[in-house]
Amino acid sequence: MIPVIDHILGQFSQDLAVDLGTANTLIYAKGKGIVIHEPSIVAQHKKSKKVVAIGSEARTMIGKTPLSIVTVKPLKDGVISDYDTTLSMLSYFVKKVHKKPGRRFTFARPKLVIGIPSGVTEVERRAILDVARESGAREAFLVEEPMAAALGAGIAVDEPVGSMVVDIGGGTCEIALISLGGVVVGRSLKIAGDTMDRDLTRYVRTRYGLALGEKSAEEVKIQIGSAYQLQMEKQMTVRGRDLEKGLPKSVRLTSAQVREALAPTIGTIVENIRDTINDAPPELAGDIAERGIVLCGGGSLIYGLHKLISKEIRMPVSIAEEPLTCVVMGCAKLMNNKELLSRVAIAHI
Repeated sequence: MIPVIDHILGQFSQDLAVDLGTANTLIYAKGKGIVIHEPSIVAQHKKSKKVVAIGSEARTMIGKTPLSIVTVKPLKDGVISDYDTTLSMLSYFVKKVHKKPGRRFTFARPKLVIGIPSGVTEVERRAILDVARESGAREAFLVEEPMAAALGAGIAVDEPVGSMVVDIGGGTCEIALISLGGVVVGRSLKIAGDTMDRDLTRYVRTRYGLALGEKSAEEVKIQIGSAYQLQMEKQMTVRGRDLEKGLPKSVRLTSAQVREALAPTIGTIVENIRDTINDAPPELAGDIAERGIVLCGGGSLIYGLHKLISKEIRMPVSIAEEPLTCVVMGCAKLMNNKELLSRVAIAHI
């Protein structure tokens, strides 16, 4: 777009940074901060696909809807699995932010900077760009999530030193070694927070014959989940359906049991961090040994995860100051730095 025209349109639009996540969607509006932080969930009629609720309201309906209504997560493993539902969700959020009472200019659509997993295919990138355009964007830039997360965590990505970020979201775990404004080596794993929820569900089903809902599993993970032994183990009562009798049933879980359930997925993440470091050039690996690894994303908040990784990798590991917002804040920084955005964006319309 011609810079002068872009500047003029920018005066009448609300340019947005977007973390279109499997679990949650976050939107940052220039000059306002984070204005949307809601679950990436849509409730809709099963037959007509008519949307009933989006975001937080839709999440309250999980497991409680009549047969005619279903709750849908339109993104899976960080990419679009249901195009029309993703479009409905993003359009709703963009309009919610962009609409201003009394605005006369309807032609000035927003510019979007969107964080996406590093392992997406060309077809998946195109689908996200198409959704962005159809949701009302005048321009859209796609940025790899580990780059955005590093920026949001306060890492100077364009310096000639190696920095390592591990972003554990709902659908993907992004591991990247960054230097001079680019990802030198990295991995995008389709195992993350949602995988851990399924691990818990499977553990409870196998051990107690109890069907546990996804919301309940996530709550257990958040409340008593851990990757490292606690000084005083926690307990929590969970309720579900007895698989044998079909009746409501309660069991008491300990944090040690939850740690056992999560161990395989966490072990895979640790192993991939180690492999990424092994693939790094020696000079950059030395930088990581000195500077350490930064964790972000919801998964980074599992108790003791940074301690476990540090113990296994034998390097310093820290959690970003605001781990849940690193990607969207990184996209926001790029939105305000056109030169850096032009260098790191992997796709643009």
